[in-house]
Amino acid sequence: MTTYQLYATMGVGFESVVAKELKRLGYQTKTENGRVFFSGTDLDIAKTNIFLRSADRIKILLKEFKSLDFDTLYNETFALDWAQLLPVDARFPVKGQSVRSKLHSEPGIQSIVKKAIVDKLCKQYHRRGFLPETGRLFPLDIRLDKDQARVSLDTTGSSLFKRGYRIEHGGAPLKENFAAGLLELTPYNGTHPIIDPMTGSGTIAIEAALIARHIAPGMNRQFAFDSFDWMNPKWHQMALEEAKSEVKSGDEHAPIWASDLDQSILAVAKVNANNAGVLQDISFKQLAVKDFATDLENGIIIANPPYGKRLRDEESAEQLYRQMGTVFRPMTSFSQYYLTADLEFEKFFGKRATKKRKLYNGNLRTDFYQYWANRH
Repeated sequence: MTTYQLYATMGVGFESVVAKELKRLGYQTKTENGRVFFSGTDLDIAKTNIFLRSADRIKILLKEFKSLDFDTLYNETFALDWAQLLPVDARFPVKGQSVRSKLHSEPGIQSIVKKAIVDKLCKQYHRRGFLPETGRLFPLDIRLDKDQARVSLDTTGSSLFKRGYRIEHGGAPLKENFAAGLLELTPYNGTHPIIDPMTGSGTIAIEAALIARHIAPGMNRQFAFDSFDWMNPKWHQMALEEAKSEVKSGDEHAPIWASDLDQSILAVAKVNANNAGVLQDISFKQLAVKDFATDLENGIIIANPPYGKRLRDEESAEQLYRQMGTVFRPMTSFSQYYLTADLEFEKFFGKRATKKRKLYNGNLRTDFYQYWANRH
């Protein structure tokens, strides 16, 4: 079986999280900004797409080279054995990206790479300058970073955050892999209670239930590699069987509580949880933060509270943070984690965080405020 140079992509700030996930799966890794590299076979392509919780995509690195001009870009791309990868009727869109490189026109980079592939395939398949592109999809990309070019094949297709359970989004939801990444930054593994007191459409609580029950996030979706004619479907099936064998029953984990003031958004959260197969694993309740109370101990509180830019009302956000401080600060047996873009969160919450971590939720700079429990 062929061994490929593979890499996972992820949001800025989650590199160590994805590397940790890959190491848990048994891979040796090398990390750089936004990417974690590892080696693997066809089975590993299927396995990592199905099992990874916090990554965006899994790509095959086809070639890496230095490119300061379009001739080099064309020649190095042309030199690849494209017929081994792409059938004659393959659809192969090319996405271009350039960062701090001499070749900076992304449409130009895209166009040259596309032309080189077309010319090579026409030569290999003995065709005269025309390819139908009516067949299976092979998403390619070319990225230049400091003049270093990487040509890659995307094995994932729609980003890994698309688990398939969230059809109703509600207000301003976290992406599923972002929520899973936040949970990976906590000690959570299903053995301690977890509470999301501002659950919105339920993403954090649902991802927590998937972690607690060892349900692989990619079990109920298809991937780009499913249409690769050289990828035997048995590898997807084998990885899926392994994922199914690891699922735990719902009575093996500690309580998962999710509450929200908005009854309509809570209804959406329940639909999403049901779609994910974890509705029975989560206790949903309509509740304002100021009215929150629990007899649970030694757990984790994690929330993505509304903030000024989301609420368009900074005063309401500040009032909410004060209420959070009043209610949650005394719960010292709980480790607490809050994601917000508000740089003054600690002031209104009434306590400095044990640690802060900068994360980007899309293009929005946020901080993950961590308050470690006394038991740590």
